Amino acid sequence: MQPPPEKRLTFLAVSLGACLLLYPPVSHPQSVQDESNRTGKPVQGETPEDYNRRLQQLNQSLATPATDSEQGEYRIGSHDLLEINVFEAPDLNRSLRVSAGGEISMPLLGAVQSSGLTARELEGTLEVRLRQYMKDPHVGVFVTTVESHPVSVVGAVKKPGVFQIRGTKTVLEMLSMAEGLSDDAGDEVLVMRGAGLHFGSDSNGGSANPDVTASPAPQSPSQTQMPSGAADDLSYNDTIKINLKDLLESGDQRFNVAVYPGDIVKVTRGGIIYVIGDVKKPGGFVLKTDQNMSVLKAIALAEGLNATAAKSRTKIIRTDEKTGQRFEFPIDLGKVLAGKTPDTPLKPADIVFIPNSSGKTMLYKGSEAAVATASGLIIWR
Repeated sequence: MQPPPEKRLTFLAVSLGACLLLYPPVSHPQSVQDESNRTGKPVQGETPEDYNRRLQQLNQSLATPATDSEQGEYRIGSHDLLEINVFEAPDLNRSLRVSAGGEISMPLLGAVQSSGLTARELEGTLEVRLRQYMKDPHVGVFVTTVESHPVSVVGAVKKPGVFQIRGTKTVLEMLSMAEGLSDDAGDEVLVMRGAGLHFGSDSNGGSANPDVTASPAPQSPSQTQMPSGAADDLSYNDTIKINLKDLLESGDQRFNVAVYPGDIVKVTRGGIIYVIGDVKKPGGFVLKTDQNMSVLKAIALAEGLNATAAKSRTKIIRTDEKTGQRFEFPIDLGKVLAGKTPDTPLKPADIVFIPNSSGKTMLYKGSEAAVATASGLIIWR
């Protein structure tokens, strides 16, 4: 038996209302959709999380255990902590800190120049000087703490600080020692040569750590990555600019440059665009240095508008960098989406605010109430 026509119409209306509530229309910037379809990649590009994941993978694939010969080539520097063992005279055993002038002070021997020597070379020096007091001395020297080979990692990393290294490291290794990139990381790494070049220099102006000054000039990336006026062979006063995407994705080892004691590794910070209000995913989004951000792209990063958004009352809040004063200007997002007005470019620290439409909200609440009432009537009948 067929139900009366009025009941069938009521059922269809209720079903249509429920569908609208469950799947409300979502506004998507058409230009952003076209760009995503054309490139096949998300508009926002690589995020710091993507960079950190790739960084971890690269370090696992490139990690090689240090050999004994590599460890033995380390040269002692100022402020290093040494463990000295004289096997025939345990009373002479002790831990000694290398002075700023590169010396240690031993009983019977007095001051012994240590900076610039390997542990094996210092053992030989101590054994020769101890022979005037004992027949056949045997000395062991161990570098327990390295304090003379600092590399500073600063900027947008999770654990900025000064790290002591043995020998030479790479940019990838230094970024890993700093526990990866922070959420506001930009897309560029700077390696500043010789920022700590005079660390540990002696009173005569010479270096107290010859293995640092004797290091060969590092190989650099392509000329386009170097500062203007830099020669093919970089000196210690140069700064190398490395694109993070080239470093992590290209597989070209020229971008993974060597880092020497005294260098500074700096990860630049990216600007942040904020999208708040009636969007699906409000929050801050990192702006890369080579990325042109606009209102439509920012809304795409926020996963689109909610159905109750008041597109015509959208505002951009901007802060003047010099005065710190905030000012705002309205845009009609509906017209931008329709292509009637051009998309508005954004600057770092801009805030895009999409308010809620009270009329649309009341309409949807009323629709919910109507659906609930009609559903109850149908079930009751």
